Amino acid sequence: MRQRCFRRWFFHTSANVGVSLIAPFQRWVLRALVALVVALATFVSGSSCFAADPHYAYFRIGNASDIETKFQGGFALIGGGKDLDAAFQWMCEHSGGGDFLIVRARGTDAYNPYVQGVCHLNSVATLVIPDRAAAADPFVIKTIHSAEAIFIAGGDQADYINFWMGTPVQQALNDAIARNVPIGGTSAGLAVQGEFVYSSQGDAPDGPALTSSEVLSNPFNPRVTIVRQFLNIPLLKSVITDTHFSARDRMGRTLVFMARILQDGLSTQVRDIAVDERTAVLLEPDGRGSVVGAGYAYFLQAAKKPETCEPATPLTFRGVAATSLHAGEHFDVRSWSSTEGTSYTLSVESGTLHSTLRSGAVYTNPHN
Repeated sequence: MRQRCFRRWFFHTSANVGVSLIAPFQRWVLRALVALVVALATFVSGSSCFAADPHYAYFRIGNASDIETKFQGGFALIGGGKDLDAAFQWMCEHSGGGDFLIVRARGTDAYNPYVQGVCHLNSVATLVIPDRAAAADPFVIKTIHSAEAIFIAGGDQADYINFWMGTPVQQALNDAIARNVPIGGTSAGLAVQGEFVYSSQGDAPDGPALTSSEVLSNPFNPRVTIVRQFLNIPLLKSVITDTHFSARDRMGRTLVFMARILQDGLSTQVRDIAVDERTAVLLEPDGRGSVVGAGYAYFLQAAKKPETCEPATPLTFRGVAATSLHAGEHFDVRSWSSTEGTSYTLSVESGTLHSTLRSGAVYTNPHN
């Protein structure tokens, strides 16, 4: 990079400023010398002085050389908020101490020192992939293929869909899943892990998040945008996820997402994993999930179409089975069952939520 910038500076400074101050013959000689220097610098560096800078950004700490370790698969479904040490430690253990890669569409390398601080790893790196050009860069794809653990940072899931879906990055991530590389994500990085993804593509950039009240009254609100199969995680087939769950009162919008998937014929049954802030579901390859952190995780299921799911009409959607679990409790996503936690039923009647919990609450989180 320094050499390329030097070549640009030398060429423009000599040819555009100093050359105008000397005689024509001397100008010709100087231009020839400049051209020779530029050619030599280009030959040495192996790149053109006019080569475009890469679209991606890459930051790495730890060992500069990759290593190969014996890793094991799994998925860290993190609800957002303050980072959860236990979830990252679980990912690091599953990586076998190899090369840990954070991928994101915007932001900095702030995760690097944090992950290095909670884990013993060969390296920690952040790869910022901010557009579709970056998502096709060979270095980006090679870096993803070389990782023993991949973490999708928070942000805006619309960026991940707009910038990465249908590109080599999407394929590289799915290749990693097929190789049993452990995958994790928080907030937007969790939102993209299910077969169905609330993509937030209808939201204004940096605008307010979609709320339950907006969509319960109109399940066809144009901001209800759902895409399918960004990541191919067999354990999360027919699943949509939600994040920052009880803190941002997202039960209503989650039920709308489920209702729309059934109403639109995208699946004959739909499941949802919704996770509170500072909470995670750590999912093993055999389907066993463990809840860690301060809040709750909610596992929802419905197989019957909503009774009323029409534009500009409040939703009516009954009989959604719910199980709520807190830290130390477990859920099997293959059988979609648990012997622990609290099980109850949720319904929406003309846009209003109802619950079979004794209190009528829709959340079991006592802090909500």
